[in-house]
Amino acid sequence: MVRRAAEEIGERVSCDARYIGRVESGEIRCPNYAYERVFRHMFPGRTLTDLGFVPRSAVRGRAARRTSRETRREVREADRPYRSPAVPIQPQNPYHPHEDHQDDEESDVLRRAFMTRGGVTVAAASLGPLGLALDASAAPRPTYRADARDADAVEEAVRRIRLLDDRHGADGLYRRAAAPLRAAYALLDAGATRQATADRLYSGVGELAISVGWLAHDSGRFDDARSHYAEALATARMTGDPALEAHAFCNTAFLARDAGRPREAVRAAQAAQRVGRGLGSARLMSLLALREAGGWAGLADRAGCEQALARAQALFERGPSDADPEWMSFYGEAELEGLEAQCWSALGDWSRAARHARRAAQLQDPHFARNIALYTAELADDLARGGHPDEAAAAGMRVLDLLGEVQSSRIQTMLAGTARVLLPHRRESGVSAFLERHAGCLRTA
Repeated sequence: MVRRAAEEIGERVSCDARYIGRVESGEIRCPNYAYERVFRHMFPGRTLTDLGFVPRSAVRGRAARRTSRETRREVREADRPYRSPAVPIQPQNPYHPHEDHQDDEESDVLRRAFMTRGGVTVAAASLGPLGLALDASAAPRPTYRADARDADAVEEAVRRIRLLDDRHGADGLYRRAAAPLRAAYALLDAGATRQATADRLYSGVGELAISVGWLAHDSGRFDDARSHYAEALATARMTGDPALEAHAFCNTAFLARDAGRPREAVRAAQAAQRVGRGLGSARLMSLLALREAGGWAGLADRAGCEQALARAQALFERGPSDADPEWMSFYGEAELEGLEAQCWSALGDWSRAARHARRAAQLQDPHFARNIALYTAELADDLARGGHPDEAAAAGMRVLDLLGEVQSSRIQTMLAGTARVLLPHRRESGVSAFLERHAGCLRTA
């Protein structure tokens, strides 16, 4: 595996069983530059410490020969039994670089895992930043099977990704979310101790794929999002999970609308409704009707849009229930108003769109900072296109205030569009201030 990766990038390394043994034992604390380039090629985005080695700065200039006391300690650690999966790690700010706080024992485990099973185990070892802290030592065992703790960890990773997205948006989070997803798929490949655990794993991995897909979607990586949603849909159909299938179709409809494929959005939303009818959640069906309405609006079909909006409103008024999926925690009156605003905006009814967008921003729980920024950006754009430049500039300023803690390509794209619409009004003081500040943000981005 190492040799093949080296050939791909034109490196010459003589990786054999002896070299692997030296890595596993800790004799090679830090690889040479050639091996480092190969390892970085095999695992993009991973650092040497992620792979279980020590930083190059820690070994440069030191004596190559260590004391027999150090060697004995490493041998003892190499003989220790494997540990069970670790408890989840607390989430970190997605904009802070990952900090490595590994002791020597953890590095030894990572090195053994890396050389034994490669990508799967390194991915599993890198899940801490999002709460999915599966132990890297678990995967290398040939007899390892996932248990309930692994299923718990996958589900917790989904919750933490959603929490961080609500607060900060997707741009700073997407790349970090890829490692938990890779490791979760590795758990599926390993198999589970019980069927109930396997069912939970498949459902959890599907939800994780949708969550990562949404991060790609919101950060403008539509092809990546489409791939993740398709993976979730395939998982749902293989396991006969209608709740997961409805969720995958729901997000596929939303993506299709944003990607300029409104007819696909309608079809996906209708498919989601067919699957979701038996789940007993009126709120889910309300959201799916809104997804359909968005597709009809993109097709400029006002009648179809209005019918779907009326259905969404009626279903929403039935209230929440125990059958509502956990992932729908974001869907309240504010989201209903915000999605309706997007429909009227697509139909060119700027005053009605602005009214709903304003109400959405007012109703939104402060916890959902990203959504407040989104609804306010929608409001700014609707006001600008509706002939209210001063009000639009004021709303745009509020969005700029929020962009210090929220990173979303969707919101930034909307704000850039608003700025273009406001350019003819740049002589007005409020508009001028907004345009200058927006341009300054672009220069420092």
